[in-house]
Amino acid sequence: MGLKIGRMAFNRLNERSFPHILFIVTIIAYGLFLFQTGFYWDDWPFVWIAKFLGPAEFLPAFANVRPFLGPIFFLTTSLLPPDPIYWQAFALLIRFISGLSAWFAFKQVWPEHKRQTLVASLLFLVFPGYSQHWVAFTHINQEWIPFIFYLLSFGFTAKAFRNPRNFNLNTLFAFLFLVAGVFPTEYFIGLEPLRFLFIWVIVSEETLGFRERIKLALKRWMPYLVIWLANAAWLAYFYTIGSYASYDIEVANDSFSIAQVIPSMGDAIWKAGMYSWAQVIVLTAKTISAPSSLLTLLLIGISFTFFLFFLHNLDTSRTETKKFAVSALIIGTSGILFGRWPSFAAGLPLTLQSSNDRFMISMMVGGSLFIMGLVELVFRNARLKNFVFALLIALGIGQQFFNANIFRRDWTNQQEFFWQLAWRIPSLEPNTLIMTDQLPVDYETDLSFTAPINWIYAPAYTRSALPYALVYTEKRLGGTLPSFERGEPVKVYLRTVNFDGSTSQAIVIYMQENGCLRVLSPEWGDDVTYERQSGYLVEAIPLSNTDLIITSADQTAKLPFLSELEHTWCYYYTKAELERQKGDWQQVINLLNEAISFGYEPADPFEWLVFIEAQALTGDIEDAEKLSHTAFESDNGIRKGLCQVWKRVQAQGPAQGEMELRAAEILVIFQCPP
Repeated sequence: MGLKIGRMAFNRLNERSFPHILFIVTIIAYGLFLFQTGFYWDDWPFVWIAKFLGPAEFLPAFANVRPFLGPIFFLTTSLLPPDPIYWQAFALLIRFISGLSAWFAFKQVWPEHKRQTLVASLLFLVFPGYSQHWVAFTHINQEWIPFIFYLLSFGFTAKAFRNPRNFNLNTLFAFLFLVAGVFPTEYFIGLEPLRFLFIWVIVSEETLGFRERIKLALKRWMPYLVIWLANAAWLAYFYTIGSYASYDIEVANDSFSIAQVIPSMGDAIWKAGMYSWAQVIVLTAKTISAPSSLLTLLLIGISFTFFLFFLHNLDTSRTETKKFAVSALIIGTSGILFGRWPSFAAGLPLTLQSSNDRFMISMMVGGSLFIMGLVELVFRNARLKNFVFALLIALGIGQQFFNANIFRRDWTNQQEFFWQLAWRIPSLEPNTLIMTDQLPVDYETDLSFTAPINWIYAPAYTRSALPYALVYTEKRLGGTLPSFERGEPVKVYLRTVNFDGSTSQAIVIYMQENGCLRVLSPEWGDDVTYERQSGYLVEAIPLSNTDLIITSADQTAKLPFLSELEHTWCYYYTKAELERQKGDWQQVINLLNEAISFGYEPADPFEWLVFIEAQALTGDIEDAEKLSHTAFESDNGIRKGLCQVWKRVQAQGPAQGEMELRAAEILVIFQCPP
């Protein structure tokens, strides 16, 4: 008897403390790298606007693109400073609130199925198909806040029908949250049919006849349908007659067949309903010995053990589950299909582990209920059911931890880029275009980087034309970048302000993975040295004018919230390149000696070139020759770069002098063309 009472108390404690469980899961799944994640993708232009143009700027910035998003951005940016730690912490809070909102909605629809709604809420919270949590600034404002409103609207609708005494007040809340959820973004336009299905669940408890259920459910849904159709009319206006400048509706414009729709919808059910839950196993198996994979698997194991124990003690429900399972599976399938429709209509792909999996957010309710209903329907044994649910929750936690590690590494790579750029280019002439082929980052584009580059080099910016822009040569050639001819106009837009530049005022940079940032120039023969790189990069090198770099700047430019990185090899290399540009070859040697004294050396042999040239020009021909052979043995593709260096050394030595003669011999050794 005492054991039974104790178990009942434990169950009640679990239910009461479920918000605490949701909070802990939020921290474990999304917050373990809180201080090691930052800004990504569209975060950068948005945070730059907040910092330099002010929160009110989001109103005109979104006037032609999702105009109802402007007030959300205005409110949040008025409350939070433009520092990544605040936005990453806010993202945790928003994600926790979304879990509570889903739990609230599910509880109102299925009040007798407490265990199932708890589990469904946990599955929703850790839904593994969506990996974009850490793009916090963008997605909090653009999707998550409207999504929370939509979830609350579902909950208050169900609450209104289950509590007739407070019907009017709850219905008012449901209407208001629907407006706030559906009008800011088209992401959730496919969710509204789920409300009809939720109403159907409630109506089914009251009326037995199928036709009567249909009539009553439609009658109750009708006011919401009117609001939904009003939003559809609004979107149709902006997509066609008005000035809406978001995605084009390809399906509406192009002919399509059932043969196209069915595979796409099947793919959505497979990815959102099933495969995404197991993909962490596939991903970790590819790098099973990596510390991040091992930590992910360890976290999955710990989470599984905890939730197996938690669900075992929570499983006191005596309600009939087959009917619930069928309704959850039907609603889940519908939620996936309707949630996929907006992105499918825009012709956008649904790919996991990419920025395109952001479209999964509109399928999260469906995906969670689908797997919930499937498990409830297939597994009748309570212990086996708990085992499967504990495993699914643990896999979701592991997937999000795995994703967090990807964003942690990306933020590290971003910081490497920013600091190396600042070390190599302490200051830059205004109206300068920076060109490169690609940067070693996963989630940022060239236009994303235009914002922080302006922040770095124009920290006192006031409204005017943007002083700087960065463009990828291959991606923008023929568009933003008309050609590689001098004098071509280049215009880059950043919402309400823009950069008006020219290919006549540009520098070219290059940074490969595991390599250091370099400024390339025809003056140093880099179009020959790096001819094995992308042709789009090589063709741009003749446009690079290093005189635009202000080498005499007193202070290194930087982003205010980034602490300077440890001075490892790339610090010494970028500083050496800067000193080379100044003509201070002895300082280049000093930097080399200091780097070697700390045990640093390059991963890319091409980074020896500046030091070989410095050794030769400061009279240390023997060491320069030895280093040349060392570099060549590491990568014989460096031969043309060595030829360029020794030709410059030969040209700078006195006629018939030792340097000129020795350089000529070395040019022969490396079979350099005359």
